[in-house]
This record gives sequence, structure tokens and C-alpha cells, in this order.
Amino acid sequence: MTGFLRRRAFTSLLPLIAVLLGVFFLARLTGDPANLYLPVSATPEQRQQFIERNGLDDPVWAQMWDYLGGVLRLDFGESLRTGESAATMALRAFPATLQLAFSTMLIAVVGAVVIGSWAAYRPNSLADRISGFLSMTAASVPDFWFAVIGVWVFAVGLGWLPTSGVTGGMASWVLPVATLVIRPLGVLTQVVRGAMVSALSAPYVRLARSKGAGDLRVVTHHSLRNAAAPALTVAGDLMVGLINGAVVVETIFGWPGIGKLMIDSILGRDFAVLQACVLLTAVSIFVLNILIDIGYALLDARVREKVPA
Repeated sequence: MTGFLRRRAFTSLLPLIAVLLGVFFLARLTGDPANLYLPVSATPEQRQQFIERNGLDDPVWAQMWDYLGGVLRLDFGESLRTGESAATMALRAFPATLQLAFSTMLIAVVGAVVIGSWAAYRPNSLADRISGFLSMTAASVPDFWFAVIGVWVFAVGLGWLPTSGVTGGMASWVLPVATLVIRPLGVLTQVVRGAMVSALSAPYVRLARSKGAGDLRVVTHHSLRNAAAPALTVAGDLMVGLINGAVVVETIFGWPGIGKLMIDSILGRDFAVLQACVLLTAVSIFVLNILIDIGYALLDARVREKVPA
């Protein structure tokens, strides 16, 4: 397993470097920060001082080497807007995104296991068909559509929930989590339902039934564990998508996570903060993928056998 982790870390270096360089150059296409941070009445001397103070007068390749050298020293620069460390701002915002993503995934997994197992236990029944239709619909509709409808109905129309922010207690969590959970719940329900149908028809399940195992024991002790491996893989991919896709939802609901900080940094041409946010997100996704691989190996003995010690 150690060799496997070492190889995964090595093979992930190239994508991480590609992300670093891509964000570095794309950020500079957003425009000259001097046009945003200096008043219209700024003199040429003031403009030149701003450019020199922030290292923007150097050639792009020289800025790139300075940035990569800073990353190696864990120095990600300072925010143009606040003068604060870019790494500090990104690390302060990241827990809010993780809380949102993990809460969403926990609800999606629990809901998908219950609904998917129930539908698989009665295949082709009316309940199974309704579940299939709703889960396919949920998996097909984009998040921002649910967000807009949720704000329109429950915040503006009924006034039950806050439109944005986190100061409203648990009520402020409802719309962001509900918006993010719909698609993962739909996708996972279909995966769990398909895996459980296969597991429930397997020979070992028929053997368990012949020995007198009840319905609940057949589902929880004999079928669910074998159905968990494909569901875990899909759940991991969805979790990665949640961390990436939280940008839209956090912006709509004013959620103080790393997605909203990225958008604010792009609009404010705050290169250092944007680069720190993207790098932190990329590293967290890399770590998450490693954890998914380990979990998949623990659940499936065939995978463990393929992994060299």
C-alpha cells in the first residue's frame, strides 16, 4: 500500500504543476490590477509605483518563477485588496466549503442507501419506477436552477429561509445544502439501486435466505457491503464535484467558502489569493482521491490483491 501511495503522489505532481501554471497565466488574462485599484485620477508615477511594488513590471516568465519558488517555500504572496497573506485567506475560507460539502454528501449517501435499497428490494414496482424517475430528474437538472427556484419560493415567496449568509443559524444551511444534495442524491440512488439488484440476486444471498436470514439481515449484512464499492467510487467523484461546484452555490447564497473567495478574487484581479485557492482545492481533491482508493481497496478484496505491498 505504501508503494501504491507513493506512485499516486508522484503521478499527481504533473497535474498539480499544470493547474498551477494554468491558473497563473489565466489569472493574468483578467486584466491589469492597476486599473482596478488605482483611482482614475492616479498619476503615471503612482501607477508605476503600484506596478513595481507588486512585481507586475517583471516579465511574465520571471513572475512565474518567483511564484513557483514561493510555492516551494509555502509563500503564496499577499492579497492586493487586503494585504493579508493569500494562504491565510484561503485556509480561513476552506472549512466553510468542507462543512457544506461533507454535510451534503452525508445526507446524499444516507438517503441514497435507504431509497436505493428500498427500490432494489421491489424491482419494477410502482415505487421503484417513481424513485427511478425522480432520481434521473434530480441527476439531470443543474444546481443553479434548484438554487434560483429555492430562493424564489422559500426565501422570497414564503419568507421561511434566509436568502444568503450564515448568520441565520441552521436555517441558513437549508437552501445551500438542499441545492447541492439533489444531484448527488439522484446519481447515488441509481448506483445503489443497480448494485443492490445485482447483490440481492447473487448466490450467496439465496444461500443466506435458505438458512433463514430475514429481509433486514439480507440487505444490511449480505448485500449492502458488496454494493458499497461501486457506490463509494461514485460518491468520491461526486464529492470532488461538490468541492469544485460549490463555486456557483456559494456565490448565489453568499456562503463564505473558498468558491466565493475565488469569484471575489477573479473580480478583484487578486492573483495571489486566486492561485492559493486553486492550489488548495487541487491538493484537497488529490488527497480525497487517495482516500477513495484506500477505501475501495478495503471494501473489495480483488482490488487489495492487485495492490503491491
